[in-house]
Amino acid sequence: MIRSMTGYGRGEYTENNITFSVEIRSVNHRYSDYSIRIPRLYSSFEEKVRAYITSKINRGKVDIYVNYDLFQQDVQIKIDQNLASAYIDSLHALRNQYDIKDDVSLALLARFPDILKPERIEQDEEQIWIILKNALEQATEMLIQMRHREGTRLFDDIMLKLGDVEKTLSIIEGCGHNYIQEYKMKLHDRIKDLTKDVVLDENRLMMEVAIFADKCCIDEELVRMKSHIKEFRSTIENSNSVGKRLDFIVQEMNREVNTIGSKAVDLNIINSVISIKSDIEKIREQIQNVE
Repeated sequence: MIRSMTGYGRGEYTENNITFSVEIRSVNHRYSDYSIRIPRLYSSFEEKVRAYITSKINRGKVDIYVNYDLFQQDVQIKIDQNLASAYIDSLHALRNQYDIKDDVSLALLARFPDILKPERIEQDEEQIWIILKNALEQATEMLIQMRHREGTRLFDDIMLKLGDVEKTLSIIEGCGHNYIQEYKMKLHDRIKDLTKDVVLDENRLMMEVAIFADKCCIDEELVRMKSHIKEFRSTIENSNSVGKRLDFIVQEMNREVNTIGSKAVDLNIINSVISIKSDIEKIREQIQNVE
């Protein structure tokens, strides 16, 4: 069954005091366009996120937003003991040399740079990726399900309009060769009026009718049109990522209908062509959102 390119999914997963939340939005696009926004701290996972998404979503403009919460400190404070001792010794020396009464305090030492250094606790990247991937899988699954539901609605609407095209095509076939016989009678009467008592050359008349019939013959276009409809049905019913192929088939259907319209001399055929072109345009608009 076909899938729409429009959808939304959200996933969240918590483990080891880390929570990742992932949101994915997708809309229709002629090609594949992936935009990933991920915290700088975990930017190293961007390619893994992209590879996963591209393996699941084949077409559309897809925006992925990754956020995280940390429920424990991921930094530790490292004390430079040697530097602190050097500062203290120097301060004591100053105090003794200049007879300073103030003592060395913790608040004073904390003002000196590099005695207390914050350092990020190293995290297991593989474990972090597992947490992120779980959230990503949830969001992707929700997105795909939504695209499937929307695709089902598109399918039903497209098939309804395709059925209308087939019905109208049958009307054109029903017109068949009536217009040829009408043309023959009109031509016969017209020549008779112009020539009055002159005997008509029936062979010449039939030749003119044959030329007219050949110019107005739409049998080949009807056969090709039926073939395109058959291929359209087969494609849309048996595949997922078929948007581009369906778009091509619709273009070919429209080409055949235009040719039928250019050859038509019967008013019923002309009106039927207009109706088919309207339905094909509606189908084409719907296909623009098929993955």
